[in-house]
Amino acid sequence: MIESSQLTEFGKVFIYLVMGVLFVLFTFFLGWLVALKRPNPEKLSSYECGEEPTGSSWIQFNSRFYVVALIFLLFDVEMVFIFPWTTVFSQEAIIAADPRWGWLSLIEMFIFIGILLIGLLYVWKKGDLNWIKPENPIPSAPGKIPLSVYSRINNEEYQVKDFSISNEFTAEPVLAAETKPASFKPSFRPQFKRPSE
Repeated sequence: MIESSQLTEFGKVFIYLVMGVLFVLFTFFLGWLVALKRPNPEKLSSYECGEEPTGSSWIQFNSRFYVVALIFLLFDVEMVFIFPWTTVFSQEAIIAADPRWGWLSLIEMFIFIGILLIGLLYVWKKGDLNWIKPENPIPSAPGKIPLSVYSRINNEEYQVKDFSISNEFTAEPVLAAETKPASFKPSFRPQFKRPSE
């Protein structure tokens, strides 16, 4: 006689999710129950790390913090893929079944680590791992305009007119258009030259 389970696979997953949520809520409740409640001005301040909160919180952070954090996260997540590889690669039954499997997985891991090292070298060469860049390179373009022209334009002062909502429009007087003769011919005459031989 075959016994059938009362729970389906979805029921098992649902029970697992419910138990996970209950465990998290129980942990929060236990922390609230056990934690000491002695509020004071220092504890209620913005930071509890020992730094005095001064000034406005609307400050601009250097984007280099985010770049370094993203690079760390990228390499950290990629290195996590090595752990499943080691568990499969260490199984002697797979390698005993076909010895080529071990060499294939070893070569694949060398390729994977090589790609990571190339990415690390690229980021290192670009200078994104430095907290402070030693110098700001002046961008160069293949143009013939000297930098003095750009600096003169940047240093020039412009006059900004005040904004007004009035409908008064002061325009220069329009001169009467000159009358054109009846037979108007353009002053430009195209000339065609034969190529010299």
